[in-house]
Amino acid sequence: MIMDACQRFDPELPEGTRSISRTDISGVNQHPSCLLNLLLALQHVFVQCSLLVLVLGVLQQHLLLQDGERARLLSSMLFYSSLSSLIQSCLGTCLPLIQAPSLEILIPAVVLTAQIVTEPACRGHCGESEEEILPRANPVRELQGMTVMVGMVQLVLGVTGLSGVVLRHCGPLVIAPLLCLLGFSIYREAALLCSDHWAIAALTVILLVFLSQHLHSYLLPACLSMPQLPVCRMLSVLLPLLSVWALCAVLESFGGVHLHSVSELLPVLKTSNTSLSVPSSSDHTSFTVPWLSPPMAAETGLPLLSVRGMAAGVVAALSSSVSSVGMYLLTARLLGAPPPPAAACNRGLGAQGLGSVVAGLMGAPLGLSCSVPNACTLGLSQSGSRWTVQLTAILGLALGVSPRLTQLITSVPLAIYGAILSVTYTIAVATGVRYFQFTHIDSGRNIFNIGLAVFMSLVLPHWFRMQTSFIDTGMVSVDVLLQSLLTSPVLLVGILAFLLDNTVSGSPSERGLDSAEMQKRGCASVNSDPGHHQEVSPGSITRKYHQEVALVYESPYLLRRLWRLPGFRAAPFSACRIADDGDIL
Repeated sequence: MIMDACQRFDPELPEGTRSISRTDISGVNQHPSCLLNLLLALQHVFVQCSLLVLVLGVLQQHLLLQDGERARLLSSMLFYSSLSSLIQSCLGTCLPLIQAPSLEILIPAVVLTAQIVTEPACRGHCGESEEEILPRANPVRELQGMTVMVGMVQLVLGVTGLSGVVLRHCGPLVIAPLLCLLGFSIYREAALLCSDHWAIAALTVILLVFLSQHLHSYLLPACLSMPQLPVCRMLSVLLPLLSVWALCAVLESFGGVHLHSVSELLPVLKTSNTSLSVPSSSDHTSFTVPWLSPPMAAETGLPLLSVRGMAAGVVAALSSSVSSVGMYLLTARLLGAPPPPAAACNRGLGAQGLGSVVAGLMGAPLGLSCSVPNACTLGLSQSGSRWTVQLTAILGLALGVSPRLTQLITSVPLAIYGAILSVTYTIAVATGVRYFQFTHIDSGRNIFNIGLAVFMSLVLPHWFRMQTSFIDTGMVSVDVLLQSLLTSPVLLVGILAFLLDNTVSGSPSERGLDSAEMQKRGCASVNSDPGHHQEVSPGSITRKYHQEVALVYESPYLLRRLWRLPGFRAAPFSACRIADDGDIL
């Protein structure tokens, strides 16, 4: 199995442990075989669609879209997400990351949509016949404007290096609560999808656990004349999905089960996402989904940059940036890669912002961030390659221009999608808990800070969702800003954990900064046995570590050519370049 970062660079571990070969997995820089690469890419497409179906299922109910428009929205967002993934793989962190709209961006979008729907349609005395009746604002255009704002803020955070400045003050006591809450953030929605058919969901979970854990070391028989790879582990999501999907098709053909669409289950989401009632659409007009329909913004017009849309976009950008940085750290840890340097994180946010701006200008109603279930899938399959991500993006682009093909790929039963989300998000929780090993967890300071940050990040959003009329400042943009901020648990836990860890006094060892810094330099120790000691030169370990950093996070070719230009050697673009001294987060 793959070693994590602290094992690979720990001088106190046995030599045999530190030199474990990684030839049995697809490393970040390795090229898997064509067939394996295709299967891994298809696995990522299905996982990405599980999040798309959930997020867009909530949004489309607030937009009151018809069946044909829903199919086009789903295919268009798959296209935009794949385009952003391609930009991220070519210009971003160089980690195998998939882009998709997330719940962190959905919350401000729902708040903004509620304000648009409930605003008055006329000014002055509407009952007077001589008063001019004004058309309501187009919610889709305002959501597009919010998407552009999300991308602009992310681009500024990345290019100027502001995210790197903040991350230098984020220790394990900030990262651990963030990852834990990211994992817990979807349990209501995952349970809703599983409730479509609990037996199917349970079967999917059992198969997924059995392949990824019990058969994780099973290799193909030598008689097949194929590479000896742990296929059950690497395809532990795809194989259960296809098997249970085929079983459901057989049962449905015999009338054994009746599965629902996401729109039929969405009214339950009002208790988990927003206190606003989810409108129901009674129009069931038949609509033929076209085979080819390229995404374009001509039908809805250019994005509308309203003040309230920009306010929602700022909160969505901050929340998605916090989530994405957490995914950078999680992905590197799951793949045994060194922790990403500040420059790589800045590049990642900049590329993510560029993708959101392009998507917004093309008509996307939601911004994009790193897909949490796709990143966690790397922990189950323990295989991640940039070539796989690029092939995933190409497949997504091909599916995105065909609503009929997208409808086929997203016709997977909701219970299967719910099972996949339930299992993948547990990896984020477990990785967050793992960061506590670097801290003095028995410290009263740490116990209080962790408990307060996590608990208040769950309580405040729940209360403000129930009390939507509590925030009423008289300015719609301020109301949208505060409502979006106070109902975003991921952003709240990041802010609270950051403030508590940096303002409450505590020693570096108590906060886990000593262990974190040693780990970053390749000198972390996870073996505290006093009888086990091995003399290793810190300088040699540090040099080896920086070589690994340059190998994984070196700027892509296009950016390296760009850095050679005189105007791009200075600030603010220097924040996206890896310094010679290996300034590692």
